[in-house]
Amino acid sequence: MQIQIPVNYDPVLSVRETQEAIKYIRDTFQKEIGRELHLSRISAPLFVQRSSGLNDNLNGIERPVSFDIQEMTGEKIEVVQSLAKWKRYALKKYNFEVHDGLYTNMNAIRRDELLDNLHSIYVDQWDWERVIRKEERNQETLHATVRDIFKVIKHMEHEVWYKYPQAVCHLADDVFFITSQELEDMYPDLTVKEREDAITKEKKCVFIEQIGHPLKRSNHPHDGRAPDYDDWDLNGDLLFWLPSLEKALEISSMGIRVDEDSIVSQCKASHCEGRLVLPYHKMIINKELPYTIGGGIGQSRLCMLLLNKAHIGEVQASIWPEEMIRVCSENNMPLL
Repeated sequence: MQIQIPVNYDPVLSVRETQEAIKYIRDTFQKEIGRELHLSRISAPLFVQRSSGLNDNLNGIERPVSFDIQEMTGEKIEVVQSLAKWKRYALKKYNFEVHDGLYTNMNAIRRDELLDNLHSIYVDQWDWERVIRKEERNQETLHATVRDIFKVIKHMEHEVWYKYPQAVCHLADDVFFITSQELEDMYPDLTVKEREDAITKEKKCVFIEQIGHPLKRSNHPHDGRAPDYDDWDLNGDLLFWLPSLEKALEISSMGIRVDEDSIVSQCKASHCEGRLVLPYHKMIINKELPYTIGGGIGQSRLCMLLLNKAHIGEVQASIWPEEMIRVCSENNMPLL
């Protein structure tokens, strides 16, 4: 069990007040982000067929929850680990135009997640995806979109302050951009998480970009990235400083998606060329899917940030070891 106990932690809001605040944040944010990014809400699947290639492989070692059904003999069904690939397919299926997109409530089970203050086996996020032109696959488009998302989150700070002034977490006034290689060069002797904490503590909000390629010093990526959805040159993580835990909190992972060239080169670099024969991957190689930018924004994590909570279990109902429940209860962190 990994658990961080903040000194003299005060959740400020009661459990019932927290529940009311969670609903307010979720209802308000999804309307605001939909308006800002020109996104329409659509329904999304909880599970997909393994053979479709639509499930997210994450780092390639996580085991998806899978099962079979009577009407589809021989076919494995998997609970989604994210909707990164499905969304791009949906944009084509539903005939979305350039600069329009979709968002959906994504619920996933990640059975191999190590549980701590920030991680749960239950993942809830707003998954979003928007159509762009091929010539817009560049850093300018990525940075502009990150700033749009930051603007909505910053606006949410003011919304929460109006209703819950005693509980709101005050955020940075701007987002700082840095590549994963620049970050390694800046803190060569720190671990990845220590680097994230150091730069986020200083800047309060950071977008760490270009995640996936091996770094020069460590010869390992800053963090794991599947090779078949984000373009590793045009992606990144959005982090905010969380005062309750005094550490960086990742709110969003996002990026411009692979095109017909980068999906091949990244799959080869990851030694998983076998994926390229799957239906989804063939559609990208054959230019049958739109060029897109997209990502996920953690729902519970956004609530954690705006309310300055110290454990994700304070804002979502999941499963926790009995010892963690006991320790959290004794330290004023009531888990739902």
